Amino acid sequence: MTTTASHHLSPAFPGRAPWGTANKLRAWQQAAMDRYIQEQPRDFLAVATPGAGKTTFALTLASWLLHHHVVQQVTVVAPTEHLKKQWAAAAARIGIKLDPEYSAGPLSKEYQGVAVTYAGVGVRPMLHRNRSEQRKTLVILDEIHHAGDSKSWGEACLEAFEPATRRLALTGTPFRSDTNPIPFVTYEEDNAGIRRSSADYTYGYGNALADGVVRPVIFLSYSGNMRWRTKAGDEVAAKLGEPMTKDAVSQAWRTALDPRGDWMPNVLRAADQRLTEVRKGIPDAGGLVIASDQDSARAYAKLIREITGTKATVVLSDDAGASKRIDEFSAGDDRWMVAVRMVSEGVDVPRLAVGVYATTISTPLFFAQAVGRFVRSRRRGETASVFLPTIPTLLGFASEMEVERDHALDKPKKAGEDEDPYAESEKEMDEANKQQDEDTGEQDMLPFEALESDAVFDRVLYDGAEFGMQAHPGSEEEQDYLGIPGLLEPDQVQLLLRKRQARQIAHSRQKPAEEADLLELPAERRPVVSHKELLELRKQLNTMVSAYVHQSGKPHGVIHTELRRVCGGPPSAEATAGQIQERIKKVQEWATRMR
Repeated sequence: MTTTASHHLSPAFPGRAPWGTANKLRAWQQAAMDRYIQEQPRDFLAVATPGAGKTTFALTLASWLLHHHVVQQVTVVAPTEHLKKQWAAAAARIGIKLDPEYSAGPLSKEYQGVAVTYAGVGVRPMLHRNRSEQRKTLVILDEIHHAGDSKSWGEACLEAFEPATRRLALTGTPFRSDTNPIPFVTYEEDNAGIRRSSADYTYGYGNALADGVVRPVIFLSYSGNMRWRTKAGDEVAAKLGEPMTKDAVSQAWRTALDPRGDWMPNVLRAADQRLTEVRKGIPDAGGLVIASDQDSARAYAKLIREITGTKATVVLSDDAGASKRIDEFSAGDDRWMVAVRMVSEGVDVPRLAVGVYATTISTPLFFAQAVGRFVRSRRRGETASVFLPTIPTLLGFASEMEVERDHALDKPKKAGEDEDPYAESEKEMDEANKQQDEDTGEQDMLPFEALESDAVFDRVLYDGAEFGMQAHPGSEEEQDYLGIPGLLEPDQVQLLLRKRQARQIAHSRQKPAEEADLLELPAERRPVVSHKELLELRKQLNTMVSAYVHQSGKPHGVIHTELRRVCGGPPSAEATAGQIQERIKKVQEWATRMR
């Protein structure tokens, strides 16, 4: 049996494969096909990074199974109305006709299957069970983690597709923050006794990046001063990126995203300048702003029109009109689209190359899905650029783009043990995965009022490293980073960022010290940490100093004073995370010398 090409597969499919592979499957797709055909499993979980081509793999496999009479019909289950239509359109291109409007009753003979949503299965599981029992069925469960969104959805999928002949589960982000089991997924215990999802084939972002299947992502982070009023009437001021409590981070973040302040206009202006640069190499490149709610989305669209002089496409809800607007934007060459959540997962707009993360959703699942909208590569050398606020959680996600995680069913917690950084609340996960964008009014009830904000270019994150010193919007230093060419090899991006940072450092040294109104340190010496992480660093420093006291015989105060003299900076209670880290390294160096 050969998998080189399906008898249905047109020579041009997949039309968006990377250079040189338009007439054949990508290597990972072929390998996954080979494994499937060799093992012939009833259940198969394929984990492939967003943009890698899960749809092509699944439909090629479906075509093979239909051709060899292993199955007689196909059912695709997708998270949203838009995605089920997208699946039907992709299937039609290789000769598989799926009905995306199916609701009940006999299926027209012109179709070989249906495309439905998880919500639709949840409403009528017995309808789909009967269809699966009547004919040999392949069920493709797209973004299978959604079947764990609610108990009813998971139970409905189990009920509906338990009789299916074959079940193919797909996901780009298998990890979830909750412990709801995902139907038809195998869980195996790791060395710590925690049951984790076990994929039959995995193709991560790191592998896809090495193969040129996805674009490398340049993250541009912006800080700035925020001021807001609490319910008690107190005015609070803070700077994004400085250690704060969780509540303060949340309020500073929301202040930054308030369209009435200066932070969002400055970041949107910078993102549009970046888009202009990218379009020199990718003429149809588009930008996407992911907003938290409808009012913000409309306000951001208005700002974009004021900045660019052109209208932005606004996508507010997951309805037929929204799907049409997404399709029109995808096929056109307009610059900007503004959306609320729904474009964060699975929606195929390959020309998106610049993004603005303007939502306060902070789960790793949502972040990975959102960034996944920008990484689909169409030709060699394309890069993606994502703008985000200097929030510790987001910068952590950005630096871990290549880390592969599985869904864990068990999350034991011992006394005094730090909480799982990915164990966000179920409430936030529900918010992240909402399919509708209706205004809930919750924001209005929260004890908070944004007063003012400004923006400061903070750093660039790329391939796990950080570059750049702070710079004012519109400055020559900021323009250096916004003007990075949109077509570069990954190693060229790294080299260019190092050169830009070196030039920025040299330029700052030429200016008189009194002219410096921003912290003139490279990003790697300005780590962004949470309030809790800063306390842990201080604790670590004190522990190491105590150990060195016994080794050297010197008093604590003498050692701390010497560390300040050598490393610079204020007392440790006032020192920044970067300064504390330098002192930790220095005392480690002293201790090593004495051995």
